[in-house]
Amino acid sequence: MANTNDNTGTPAAFKQFNTRFPQIAERYEALGNAVHDHGPLNDRERALVKLAISGTAGLGSAFKTHIRKGREAGITRAEMEHVALLFLPTIGLPAMIRAMRLIERMYTPIDAGAKP
Repeated sequence: MANTNDNTGTPAAFKQFNTRFPQIAERYEALGNAVHDHGPLNDRERALVKLAISGTAGLGSAFKTHIRKGREAGITRAEMEHVALLFLPTIGLPAMIRAMRLIERMYTPIDAGAKP
C-alpha cells in the first residue's frame, strides 16, 4: 500500500499536499464533490468507474485509493476483480495482472483480519 501516516488509507503525499496547500486542497475537494453530485450515477457506480479509470491509467496509488473507497461503497472483491478482468481485452494482459495484484495486496491484510 502507499506510504500512509495513519490507518485512514490516505497516501502521505496527499496529506502533505493538504497541509502545504490547504486552500487548493479545499477547492479540489469541492470540485470533486460538484462532479460527483452533478450526474445520475450513484456512489457504487461512481466507485466502479473511478476504479476502472485509475486502473487503466496505471495510477497505482490512485487505484489503491479507489479499491479502499470502493469497499466503503459496497463494491465486493469479486466485482473489483471483474473490473480488472475487463482490462484484458481493452488494454492488455500486463495491465490486468497489475490490477489483480494490487487488489490482492489490498485484500490480503483484510482477509487476515487486519486493516489495510
